[in-house]
Amino acid sequence: MSLPPVEPLVRLPPGPVDLSSIPTDSTPGFEGDKEEGEAALAEIGPQLADVQERLFAERTTGSTRSLLLVLQGMDTSGKGGVLRYTVGLVDPQGVQIKAFKAPTKTELRHDFLWRIKRALPEPGHIGVFDRSHYEDVLIARVHQLAPAAEIERRYGAINDFEAELVASGTVVLKCMLHISADEQKERLLARLDDPGKHWKFNPGDVDERAHWAAYQRAYEIALERTNTEIAPWHVVPSDRKWSRNLTVARLLNERLQQMAPVWPTADFDVEEQRARLIDEVPPT
Repeated sequence: MSLPPVEPLVRLPPGPVDLSSIPTDSTPGFEGDKEEGEAALAEIGPQLADVQERLFAERTTGSTRSLLLVLQGMDTSGKGGVLRYTVGLVDPQGVQIKAFKAPTKTELRHDFLWRIKRALPEPGHIGVFDRSHYEDVLIARVHQLAPAAEIERRYGAINDFEAELVASGTVVLKCMLHISADEQKERLLARLDDPGKHWKFNPGDVDERAHWAAYQRAYEIALERTNTEIAPWHVVPSDRKWSRNLTVARLLNERLQQMAPVWPTADFDVEEQRARLIDEVPPT
């Protein structure tokens, strides 16, 4: 199945952001149903695995290139689903996943980016942030966990940090998983209806729904202030899980293909080694 590039369809344009004007249930660049979407995702798998392996192999030549996938979104927007169904398509040895929780006492003694810098992907790897440095301008803004002046400073610090990352060879792919309040409610209820998912339910998520409008505004400000040319934001409609997974897979594949990693050339005589194996005395 040949699909058009999805990046231009979900890339956030520069300027003010109004999340209410962006559908949460659309299927960017895809006209099929769920079954066809899942088939399309499976079809992307081998392409994604191949280009990821080339990136992983490239590090043996001294390449410092890597890719950082930043996943942000409201609770139940599907960060875990993306990890399982999209990132799970590639070889796990070339992936580094970090889920950022509330900062520890040690982390709080440092600048907010300190713990982020310690979790960056190594050369040749795909790094995935399940939540990220953006928590420090989202939840911190909604719940006033830092002074307004400090939150204001952080937008610029994030832009400088991401510019340094890109300059050092790390491609930054930022995805905001855009979900509606109604869909979040349905997913939370589904967790309560299934005893096997009670462990995933946090009563605090219900409390946070009271701040939905404040979170949407915090996201709009953060997206606008950190939507740079070198590290742009992509708003991924996430009410339909299968479409969300497919869209992120397409974004990841397109960006890796643009990086165009190549297989390292052999530093030995291939034919000589082939002859040695063919002519060897059988092991005893």
